[in-house]
Amino acid sequence: MIDVFIKGGPIMYPLLICSILALTVIIERAIFWIVEDRRRDRTLVDKVLSLAEGGDWVAVRARIGNSKDFIIRILVAGILHREFSMSKAMETAASDELDRMRQHLPILDTMITVSPLLGIFGTVIGIILSFEILGSAGIEEPQAVTAGIAQALITTASGLGIAILSLFPFNYFNSRVEKAAAAIEKYATSLEIVYERLNQSNNNPELEGKSHEG
Repeated sequence: MIDVFIKGGPIMYPLLICSILALTVIIERAIFWIVEDRRRDRTLVDKVLSLAEGGDWVAVRARIGNSKDFIIRILVAGILHREFSMSKAMETAASDELDRMRQHLPILDTMITVSPLLGIFGTVIGIILSFEILGSAGIEEPQAVTAGIAQALITTASGLGIAILSLFPFNYFNSRVEKAAAAIEKYATSLEIVYERLNQSNNNPELEGKSHEG
């Protein structure tokens, strides 16, 4: 493996850096999502919405406790600012949470783009080297010519390998962010509807009585 790395030429060193950066981001994001999955508490989210429907904000605060569920944090932001702008508060909190979920993904995206380009760059250098050797030594030393071609192939394969192996986790992490965004929108909208219905009931007690009679 080390022998192949050396044969690849100087371009293999930036490719090595790209692979280390990509692997670091993949491991960090994988751990991040494992922790987030363990923190999720869908039962508590449903309970918060149920308590909010009755306007029992004290019980909501007591029930939340120290929950680290990102959905709960967003709902709490809306509840705390319900008298001013619940939707704006949740929108801001959701933006912060999504930014946290997308953290370091631009680095992985850059590695996916840069690695094949570096591989092509190594290919060009290897071909140039091959032609220089061919021009000076002629066809009498074919091994010297093939060494440059081998360098070109090694860097291309390495760059493509880094990009391909990084693309799958990159798409997976992006899909997790999209699913989280959909869940945030679902529960935030539910809380807004519950709060609006509660306000209408408080402003029109007769309407609430009729709805119970119906």
